[in-house]
Amino acid sequence: MSIQLVIVCLYIVMLFGISFWVKRRADKGSTEYLFAGRKLGSALIAVNITGLAVGAASTVGVAERAFSVGMAAGWYNAAWAAGSVVMGLVAAGKLRALKVSTIPEFFEKYYDTKGRVISAIGLIIIMCVITALQYLAGGAILSSLLPNIFTFKSGMLMSAVVFIGITLIGGLWSSGLANIVSVTLIYLGIIYSCIEAVIHVGGLEALEANLPNASVMMNPLGGIPIVVIVSWFIVMITQAITAQGPVQIACGASNEKTARNGFLLGGLLIFPIGFLCAILGLVAKVMFPDIPVEKAALAMPKVVMSLNPIASGATLAALWAADVSTACTILLGAGTLFSQDIYKRFINPQISDTAFVKINRIIIFVVGMVTLWFAFNAAGILKTMIAGLSMTTALTCIFFFTVFAPGVCRRSSAFWTTLVGIVGIVLWYMPGNVLGAVKPFFQEVVYFEWVICIITFLLVAVVDKNKIKDVEKTEEA
Repeated sequence: MSIQLVIVCLYIVMLFGISFWVKRRADKGSTEYLFAGRKLGSALIAVNITGLAVGAASTVGVAERAFSVGMAAGWYNAAWAAGSVVMGLVAAGKLRALKVSTIPEFFEKYYDTKGRVISAIGLIIIMCVITALQYLAGGAILSSLLPNIFTFKSGMLMSAVVFIGITLIGGLWSSGLANIVSVTLIYLGIIYSCIEAVIHVGGLEALEANLPNASVMMNPLGGIPIVVIVSWFIVMITQAITAQGPVQIACGASNEKTARNGFLLGGLLIFPIGFLCAILGLVAKVMFPDIPVEKAALAMPKVVMSLNPIASGATLAALWAADVSTACTILLGAGTLFSQDIYKRFINPQISDTAFVKINRIIIFVVGMVTLWFAFNAAGILKTMIAGLSMTTALTCIFFFTVFAPGVCRRSSAFWTTLVGIVGIVLWYMPGNVLGAVKPFFQEVVYFEWVICIITFLLVAVVDKNKIKDVEKTEEA
């Protein structure tokens, strides 16, 4: 048995051990299972949001992009870090104070039931896309780690078994505690492999000398247009406020201050990983220049496997840890959205708390199977992630208006703005260049989404005369 396999197997055993250890606590009720009893401290909030952010797109996906364009790919993680900071400053405390479970629930408090339903559907789609990408990266890692045992597809299947299993057992408690191990492993593994990989090619000067178009690829602001990098920041700040993963973590905090501080600390932890992974993508370009572009997701695992067995085993376990930490939180989020905003709200409102935990586990299993099907049909990791997260634009637009400009909010604003946002995404990516005249002007879908969502929200304010509910006064009464 190879050293790499032993290290990964030990990591898997540790994760399942943590999950079974917290299972009794998670079984106490849906609040314990889905929100860790709303008892998470700042440190657990920080490692949870870091674990959520540093997944497939932030590691394997960044290296995949860096293989083609260079160091600028690392700005993806910087954008995620900015999203975590803005979430901490603007929204985390507010969401925790309201004691909501999901953004759709927040919308129904202020708007109407239609707004809750359509936003829940949109968010479930987003969560499924993101989870699918974790399987995709997991397949790339395992097939590189153990090519005699795993193919790319069987690696995705194995990843699905672990991701779904851990989430089913312990809920947010297992995700939170496992992330302490995962984030530590991610940092140690990637930093060590980055140093070893650069030494392996002769140092930074040798790396630069052997890169094609080195002046661009080594430049953090070269290779990717500024308009694209700015769009990443907009997307990540947008999704960090309303995607169910960050919202679920914020709602699990012990209080408002803890939620805010945890997200601020998380931003600091997220920032460096992207540029380290981008360096590994550049090393892959020098060491394995013949990797076809469509298989560039293998770039980072191939570099790591060229290192000594202990280093490669630890780092590949770290990469897989990144997938585990993201996939578990997202799977849990997708299950929460369906169970809270669809099943309990409309199908079985009187369900007991014990039965509700069981329903959540069933839903998570079904979502896991659906997302595995998505994984077999996904395109490039980073491109697909950006497309999925751009769907949160409408939700964040609504949230900002609700918090900062409630005077222009109307009862139907959430429904129509979300609907237009979803339609906009569909039209942007629809075959046949439906928005051919518009795309060159906006360049990136997130700019288009913000414009159409703001216009829609303001138009509804003119047409609809029914103002939103004053939740604060209602709760005080």
